Amino acid sequence: MGSIGEKRVREEEGGVGSEKEKRSVTETACSDVTDSVGDGAGVIMKALSRGERERRIADAIQTVLECLEGDSNREGLRKTPSRYAKALMDFTDGYRMSLREVVGDAEFVESHSEIVFLSNVEVHSLCEHHMVPFHGKCHIAYIPNGKVIGLSKLARITELYSKRLQIQERLTREIAEAVEEAIDPLGVAVFMEASHMCMVMRGVKKTSAKTVTMSMMGCFKNEDRRRSEFMDLVRGAPK
Repeated sequence: MGSIGEKRVREEEGGVGSEKEKRSVTETACSDVTDSVGDGAGVIMKALSRGERERRIADAIQTVLECLEGDSNREGLRKTPSRYAKALMDFTDGYRMSLREVVGDAEFVESHSEIVFLSNVEVHSLCEHHMVPFHGKCHIAYIPNGKVIGLSKLARITELYSKRLQIQERLTREIAEAVEEAIDPLGVAVFMEASHMCMVMRGVKKTSAKTVTMSMMGCFKNEDRRRSEFMDLVRGAPK
């Protein structure tokens, strides 16, 4: 397979005919420098080092500051591009982690057959629509099917998927699916309540609005008794 440069030369010299073929060449060229990372994480510039990605982000933020401020070299803004780049890479570290790495060997054979419930797991993420934060708490429950998972791993699974550009609905579902994939329980339930800065700081500016999402799988989805047990635990969780 040729390099990106070779593909561009072929197109410029007329080696690629139709518009469809040109699009195919462009897509293939892009695939040469990208790869899928993590669980449904999408495509990132895997060929670039972390330092190079930070540099590119910093360059982009420098342009943003120039558009907003004019004087982007004043003392308070001089290091903002590099600071923001490092922060954004940290906020999106979930793209560079996998479920297997997070869970490790923290799965244990256990005959416990009732609800395991972890409450008030803090959630901090970036809304993919405006790239501003949303934050809140989630409650996670599962019914073991011969195996349990280390409790801290439930919190780490939450962090794995929240450290990505997200919407709350998908984040809730991905946490539930990850627990199911990790230990194949009889059921998984996730309840999340969060405040979105895109509604607080801009737009409708509703500072008290909270968004609630749920994902139910297995017995929590199919059995009213299990669903009711979970919701009772959610309502009784410390605020």
